[in-house]
Amino acid sequence: MKPDGAPTIAVIIPTFNRAALAAEALKSVLEQTFTDFECVVVDDGSTDGTCDQLDVSDERVCLLRLERNMGVSAARNRGVAATRAPWIAFLDSDDFWHSRKLELQMEFLRAHPQLRICQTEDVWIRHSVRVNPMRKHAKGEGDCFARSLELCVISPSTVMLSRGLFEETGGFDESLPVCEDYDLWLRIACREPVGLIKEPLATRRGGHADQLSSSELVMDRFRIRAIDKLLSAGCLNAEQTQQAVAELERKCRIVAHGAEKRGKQDEAESMRQLAAKWRARD
Repeated sequence: MKPDGAPTIAVIIPTFNRAALAAEALKSVLEQTFTDFECVVVDDGSTDGTCDQLDVSDERVCLLRLERNMGVSAARNRGVAATRAPWIAFLDSDDFWHSRKLELQMEFLRAHPQLRICQTEDVWIRHSVRVNPMRKHAKGEGDCFARSLELCVISPSTVMLSRGLFEETGGFDESLPVCEDYDLWLRIACREPVGLIKEPLATRRGGHADQLSSSELVMDRFRIRAIDKLLSAGCLNAEQTQQAVAELERKCRIVAHGAEKRGKQDEAESMRQLAAKWRARD
């Protein structure tokens, strides 16, 4: 239910030392054809004058400054807490939206009232060149839990979800330096179908030096942590549990192999023990 006087959508833009890019991201929000929104830009302890570059003259925009860099999960969570709208949309500060993104997403959700989360297709830019994502990166739709276990098939900058769903599933895990979105989408996808608008309504930019993404091996360590946490919560049905254990075992084998190659036997053994623990319980 929409609180009295609250806008329909809360837009959350976390940013850290991305003055020019954050300004462009915010500009793409202010140019939306759907205008009933509130927007919080969360400056996560920037030291490059990011705040000075942002146009916050629009009454729909609020700038929230964190005294120190707390990470993207904390920034997003603080942004959500500072808003009241029943729908939430995230926009990473290195990405930008196409002008009808919010309009078409709201139309889609109103036409599919059973959905509490949806995403759109997007355009990928790497080092200023448009690239085509691989088939494994195809966006998730409907019951996408099994696919979400392998890697992220939901993109933060294309998502709109209900505040109730965000709060019920606990928001972003602030202890995760990377794969925080993978972790949240798993918690959502195990219980909710995901809608997909098959039109690119956002542009994602990559290849710049400050991106949080790391090697696939490093990412898998945190994905393993997310799956382990989900299994420990006991919220999965029998089929989902089997799928989660199988993917955890696969990732543990990969990380263990990499650890052995670097002479880190203790890490390799801990991965094998974790996989064995869940294999025994499955």
